[in-house]
Amino acid sequence: MTAAHTGFANALSDHLTLIGRCVRLTRRNTETLVMSIALPLLMMLLFVYVFGGAITTGTAYLDYVVPGIVLLCTGYGAASTAMAVTNDMTTGMIDRLRTLPVRGSAVLTGHVAASVVRNAASTTIVVSAAVALGFRPSATVVEWLLVAGLLLLYVLALSWLAAGLGVIAKSVESASALTFVMLFLPYLSSAFVPTHTMPAFLGSISEHQPITPVIETVRALLTGTPVGDNGLLAVLWCTGLLAASVAFATWLFRRRAAA
Repeated sequence: MTAAHTGFANALSDHLTLIGRCVRLTRRNTETLVMSIALPLLMMLLFVYVFGGAITTGTAYLDYVVPGIVLLCTGYGAASTAMAVTNDMTTGMIDRLRTLPVRGSAVLTGHVAASVVRNAASTTIVVSAAVALGFRPSATVVEWLLVAGLLLLYVLALSWLAAGLGVIAKSVESASALTFVMLFLPYLSSAFVPTHTMPAFLGSISEHQPITPVIETVRALLTGTPVGDNGLLAVLWCTGLLAASVAFATWLFRRRAAA
């Protein structure tokens, strides 16, 4: 076996080992897992049964709000990645890895993979709850696969960004604070109300931020309405954010780990 093959095999083994570790940590951290599911569910109930009757969207409000709740759910799930990374950075985990023939950067991959698993579970539960409340998507199998692919791209982008923020943070509490913008942006989008109902200034921000085209694409695919330019914009935003976040997180990790 060549050195290149050996190097690849070792790298793959390191990443798989740390992915397994992070997934196990996710299962044990029941508080974070429950909150990433319970909070979006409560938000959906709040908007549908408390505010929904006063909001006009041209369609059943439950059908309108579910895509926004799904993205809100993935945002909460991805944000917890920052706290998990900070915990590893500040409790000696990285120092222990330095004494072993393990690629330390695989820690980030492990936490991002755990975020994907966590978000897949929470999104499934949220969508199932929406169906129980009366949500009836008209998506075909292909459209469901497109929704899943876009959400995966979105979760990867947010999780890598959260991982980078986790490297910067000096404590778990500050990591939670750094992810505030990530959690706030869905509220300043078309997740809960049409953008044209907002004041002109806020409506312009909402229409030109990355989450709105993602929500509109998911909404169109699930409800059988035209996707338009939103599909391309959503992919471009998510791909660009993912590339920038991976570079940002890995550069910061190598710099801090070497310090």
